[in-house]
Amino acid sequence: MKQGKVRKFVAVGMFSSIAYILMLLNFPFPGFPQFLLVDFSDIPALVAALIFGPVAGVMVEFIKNILDYLMTGSSTGVPIGHIANFTAGVIFILPTYYIFKKLSSKIGMTIALIAGTLTMATLMSILNYFIIFPAYTMFMGWEPMSAPDLRQFIATAILPFNIVKGLLITIVFMLLFTRLHGWIEKQATAQLKI
Repeated sequence: MKQGKVRKFVAVGMFSSIAYILMLLNFPFPGFPQFLLVDFSDIPALVAALIFGPVAGVMVEFIKNILDYLMTGSSTGVPIGHIANFTAGVIFILPTYYIFKKLSSKIGMTIALIAGTLTMATLMSILNYFIIFPAYTMFMGWEPMSAPDLRQFIATAILPFNIVKGLLITIVFMLLFTRLHGWIEKQATAQLKI
């Protein structure tokens, strides 16, 4: 029992470190505002969730954002971007995890990732409208956008960006999952036996 907890703790730390490094390798995607960056840091969090359960995936998302905040800080003094990144990651990995657990197959994983992408894109659009953009406006001292302008920005930038980001993560994860499926299953089974 104790050995299993230590193994899980070490693995979450390792996956968090990998996620943090991947977070640093972010890049803008053509056609979207420069501050919307794609990274693949949700992949280690998803692997951690598949092996150790959803709490491990959430912990990886949390630790990578804490590490990034401690290393890079925040332009607002308040970690709004990090909170948004954490929220998006959790909203992506949890539906993916639970749907995959019901449809345990490679096709099931593809369905789960697409569902996670659509859930994340939809909920992040709502959160951006009601919480994230108003928070940036308040802390950065920006001129508030009118409701119609903000709705248009979310519909033409935030929503499609999150769909594109989720699909890119889906493609990369499926390339890895095809090769690692057996290993992930073996690790998850071993974890249950401890």
